[in-house]
Amino acid sequence: MNLNPKFPLYLPGVKNANNDNISIIGANLREDVTTIAYYTSGNSGIELKFKNNYPTKEYASFTDVLSKFIQDSQLENVQRLGISVPGPVINGKSHPARLKNWSLDVEEYRSKFGFEKVDMLNDQEASAYGIGLLEDSDLDAIYTSGHLEKGNVAILAPGNGLGEAGYFFDGKYLRPFATEGGHSEFSPRTNVEVEFYQFLNNIYGIVSWENVLSKTGLFNIYRFLRDVKRHPEPEWLSERLANGNFTEEIYKAASHEDALICRIALDTFLEFLAREANNLTLKLKATGGLLIAGDIPQIIREYIDKDKFYEKFKISDKMEDMLKNIPIYVVNTENTSINGAALYTAYYTE
Repeated sequence: MNLNPKFPLYLPGVKNANNDNISIIGANLREDVTTIAYYTSGNSGIELKFKNNYPTKEYASFTDVLSKFIQDSQLENVQRLGISVPGPVINGKSHPARLKNWSLDVEEYRSKFGFEKVDMLNDQEASAYGIGLLEDSDLDAIYTSGHLEKGNVAILAPGNGLGEAGYFFDGKYLRPFATEGGHSEFSPRTNVEVEFYQFLNNIYGIVSWENVLSKTGLFNIYRFLRDVKRHPEPEWLSERLANGNFTEEIYKAASHEDALICRIALDTFLEFLAREANNLTLKLKATGGLLIAGDIPQIIREYIDKDKFYEKFKISDKMEDMLKNIPIYVVNTENTSINGAALYTAYYTE
């Protein structure tokens, strides 16, 4: 996997031969599954050798999972470790709410396992580095002028939570950075949305965008339509939702069975997604583009009405002239976070 020239990432160690032929463990920590992989570096990129998945909740700590991976793989003297975590990283430490009792500390892993270098990144910052490894075919254009423009870039990623990140363009390179913007407060616009806000306020108190744009958020939209607005739920749909993957079942029922409640739920979700994409793009002045990543857009990608999304995205009081020219892409591949963490620890060094 080599760097895409459309994403001139700031990686100061790329041209240093001392960073080639380095052994690397990459890890992506999620509340359901922790993925750990083994890589080697070279030729301004990384090569995946193998990876394993581990059920996160069955382990008391990341140290236990990492020990299991190293033992299973019979690895020795691995030089570097890159970790992607679903939460803020401060001074090499993180306590992600989604990982319950896991407390993460890079110094612990360096001393216990003997790594020469350990890096830990917020998962969306890691994903921003991983996106720099994608082929053009991995980006599905919603709106484009044919190429990414120069300027900051925004990343919006609804999945188990709502990830928001960006690239700062320094005039030559793109420099990824994390935010916790998914936890900013949701604001309704119409009377129905005020009802929806009140519905969520009774559940959560403070209502964040993550309560709307995530797997839980899609369920919140659906149950508001069912329980408050009284849209009928077919019996066959109730059974499928109880026994299957909620997001996938909603998508299948909307696109294949033409279930009205599911179509309204997805349409509402996508309208909110366009609105928060607008918010994030304006706050970052992301004239270089908007990237939509995360599990949910991949699942429902075929359902997205690109023209409608673009029209909703560019609505603004005074900034429509800027917004209407911003390229928008859906990232249609997985593993960007773990690949990005490995890439960072390989080359973000002198």
